[in-house]
Amino acid sequence: MFEDMSFENILDDMLSLVKSDVDKREGSVIYDALAPCAFKLAETYYQLNNFLDLVSGDTAVGEFLDRVVADHGITRKPPTYAIRRVGTTGEVKIGTRWGLNDTTYKISELISPNIYKAKCEQLGSIGNTYSGQLENIDNVSGVTATLTDIITPGEDEESDDNLRARFYMQIQAPSTSGNADNYKKWALEVPGVGDAKVFPLWNGNGTIKVIVVDENMDLDTALPTKVFNYIEAVRPIGATVTVESPEVKTINVLANVILDGSKTMDEVKAAFTSALNSYLKEIVFKTYSISYARIGSLLLSTAGVTDYSDLLVNGGTANITLLDTEMPILGIVTLTEVE
Repeated sequence: MFEDMSFENILDDMLSLVKSDVDKREGSVIYDALAPCAFKLAETYYQLNNFLDLVSGDTAVGEFLDRVVADHGITRKPPTYAIRRVGTTGEVKIGTRWGLNDTTYKISELISPNIYKAKCEQLGSIGNTYSGQLENIDNVSGVTATLTDIITPGEDEESDDNLRARFYMQIQAPSTSGNADNYKKWALEVPGVGDAKVFPLWNGNGTIKVIVVDENMDLDTALPTKVFNYIEAVRPIGATVTVESPEVKTINVLANVILDGSKTMDEVKAAFTSALNSYLKEIVFKTYSISYARIGSLLLSTAGVTDYSDLLVNGGTANITLLDTEMPILGIVTLTEVE
């Protein structure tokens, strides 16, 4: 907005107001008197430009975005702690602490003999990262412990992009009196939820089904219960709510490829698999057709591939149609090098 208010432009404007019979050249008395003022004004305009970015929903970041969305009753989803399963070679007390790399875990509950729940003491997804032999922090003698399964995944603080998307959704599709937008808004307020789809009247009057995926656009079996409990606390009286994960549609891909020699087959397969997986995540709840041509384009654009043939997606050469309750999950990718 203030891009034109540079030091040079401001100084030129100021000098233009000085009488023409006064020496206005650089180094003159009037030039040297006005230049510092022009510099400070240019600095102020620069800060004003940044200020406008920090108070606008489309450009605000961090705590400034928090303030923008708070005016509309929206708060950033906080990080959560991971709950992990710990196996031990003997009995340990509740509250004992164990460590692995840069994480620590506190035993919180006995599940069964020598199997415990432990809470990661570091917030966020780092608590989902490691598995293996734990270091004894509290000097428990004669017992070793192993960190195994994730019971409840830890979630990072909601990103600016996700918070901004929820803000836009509320502004552009206001939710009222328990409509579908209301249920989607409630689902997205639960930590760990990346997206949701709502089916009003799915099983008769007064019924609502919500299907949810995590922030990686993937399945999380713990999410439906968390979302259900949250919605039950805020929904209108009389509604019967069901919360589930989407049904899975496995996508298998097979093709012959000609390589240019710059990449190995393993490298080509890894790159193509990553690109294909990203494409499948992009379309979750957005479209219900997987493009055969798009998959071919992804394969052809993979570094190291010069051409391909006999591409089959789930055994065929047509687009794959998804039900509105389904999400695609990448299955087996088979690439064969040919001359």
